[in-house]
Amino acid sequence: MNYVFPPPAPAAVPVRGGGLFPVHRIYCVGRNYAEHAQEMGFSGREPPFFFMKPADAIVPVAEGETVAIDYPPLTANFHHEIELVVALGTGGRDIPAAKAAEHIWGYGTGLDMTRRDLQGEMKKQGRPWSIGKGFDQSAPVSALVPKARTGELLEGAITLAVNGQQRQKGDLRELIWSVNETIEQLSRAWLLQPGDLIFTGTPAGVGAVVRGDVMEGAIAGLPTLRVAVR
Repeated sequence: MNYVFPPPAPAAVPVRGGGLFPVHRIYCVGRNYAEHAQEMGFSGREPPFFFMKPADAIVPVAEGETVAIDYPPLTANFHHEIELVVALGTGGRDIPAAKAAEHIWGYGTGLDMTRRDLQGEMKKQGRPWSIGKGFDQSAPVSALVPKARTGELLEGAITLAVNGQQRQKGDLRELIWSVNETIEQLSRAWLLQPGDLIFTGTPAGVGAVVRGDVMEGAIAGLPTLRVAVR
């Protein structure tokens, strides 16, 4: 095929043990921990809702590395959100929750970086959030670990520290909509594909970072994610 210019390399995330996981799409679940929903002004088990980030928003972080991201333009309120990332190895439509785990290839630790002030302004105006969520370098992700090694992740501590001070703390069992329920809901709206990543929501404690800050995210059984802001 003759492209009018060379296409960019596909977005990819390193894998524990070697290799790269090619990224197709990035789906994100909003307000999926009760305490975080409350701190954002909501409560209860509302129906799940989703937003997306472009695949090239990925910032791959190999094990043992600290990767720097740029403080983005147009914002004065740049927030961290630590999340379990689920990587799909097979896709499908109308996947029942009871079968959803069969489609999971592995797991990683991710950051849903957010321009909170821009997101808030878009909410007030009833406009899309893309400028607040889908910008460059907004999705740092650790090396992925195959589910064959971890088993299905149903519980485990999830934390984020900034400059050594804990900001966020929760447990995967506190998800309002479980990973399997989330896959079921997503597959009703989209034809899921191998290479899709799902950011599953963040616990309470989201907050701002500035240039020079170092974020360290951890999920039990997965690689630690270290990201500096420059």
